[in-house]
Amino acid sequence: MQIILASASPRRKELLKYLGIEFDIIIPDIHEHVRDEEPPEEFCARISREKALAVRDEFQDSLIIAADTIVVIDGEILGKPKNSEEACSYLRRLCGRQHTVLTAYTILFPDGCNEVTRVVSSIVHFADMREDDIMWYVSTGEPMDKAGAYGLQGIGAAFVDAIDGSFTNVIGLPLSEVFKDIKPYIMLKKNISGGIDA
Repeated sequence: MQIILASASPRRKELLKYLGIEFDIIIPDIHEHVRDEEPPEEFCARISREKALAVRDEFQDSLIIAADTIVVIDGEILGKPKNSEEACSYLRRLCGRQHTVLTAYTILFPDGCNEVTRVVSSIVHFADMREDDIMWYVSTGEPMDKAGAYGLQGIGAAFVDAIDGSFTNVIGLPLSEVFKDIKPYIMLKKNISGGIDA
């Protein structure tokens, strides 16, 4: 059974490798836009499912994993900043406060026999950054492809005081929850490939 990670994120690729499983990467082609009055959790869950469905037609016999991560503060979604000015603006909003990171993941099991979509929430306590800290951090380029304009797995970790909840969830894939959902299928695959002694 082939396992597919439907994501362009190098962070999710590295996280999934921690589970010691073999997988292929297929990048889904979807438009990520928030619908009118769509709550953040519903948006996140919908996008993760759309990513998974975007690759299912060509891989009916595969186990497909897709995910979407968003940063939410004051009920507003902070996506990837469009430019350095927006990145600075996002970081100013996060400074000295706590915000929520939501990662939704969808798993489509082979032959359409089952699917699951879950949303995992973590609370991040952000440090009180000075203006020169913000300008310097943005100048590194790291914030530009990260939701909320920071990366916990990079320089951005220096500005995070604490996390309530899953650490890997903030990076982009809640490994504990994902592993619980795919473990039965991984074990089945190993038993089949390894053979069963009579």
